[in-house]
Amino acid sequence: MPSNKTLREGSAQKRAAILTAARDLFLSDGFDRTSVDAVSARAGVSKRTVYDYFGDKQTLLQAVVGDISGSLIDAVNRTIDGTLTGLTGPAQLEDAFIGFSMRIVTDMLGSAEYTTLLKLLGGERGFNEAPFADAPEDALAAQLAVLAEAGLLVAPDPRLAADHLIALTFGVAATRLGGLPAVGDKRVRPLVVEGVRAFLRAYAAR
Repeated sequence: MPSNKTLREGSAQKRAAILTAARDLFLSDGFDRTSVDAVSARAGVSKRTVYDYFGDKQTLLQAVVGDISGSLIDAVNRTIDGTLTGLTGPAQLEDAFIGFSMRIVTDMLGSAEYTTLLKLLGGERGFNEAPFADAPEDALAAQLAVLAEAGLLVAPDPRLAADHLIALTFGVAATRLGGLPAVGDKRVRPLVVEGVRAFLRAYAAR
């Protein structure tokens, strides 16, 4: 059970070093076999510093997962900003949604950080889902609402529209290819293109 003790903020550099050391050791040796002594030695700090900053090993694992999740959410937001903002006409929608979907596949789902997160969540107790919960879907829904407000989409329920886009693109690709597609897999783009077209048939303004 995570500790309820008051934790030190400490220096950002030391916190980052501890998180990096813990992430590497949890992946290489497993959570149960990784000791706080090993984490402190790898991070170049004292064992007391690890406890002062994170309380206990379970809380440290949660912090590692939270740190990775935050980076992935940032990647999703950057992708939305880079592909789905500033659209002014319906002719731009297909290319924009294809670009968004393909970048998510490569920049997020194909990233080393996402692979690391899946390994940590799959191998340890206490995590049934990614701790960022619905944040990526909510961010996409917010942008779909903007596009609907601009008259480019008809999406009375933007969150449902986001779920449909994800299911028609990443979901279909994962199902057809037996899991998350590898970066560079040429089978992905045709599935994404058809998924986007199906999405726009349902949601593009007429």
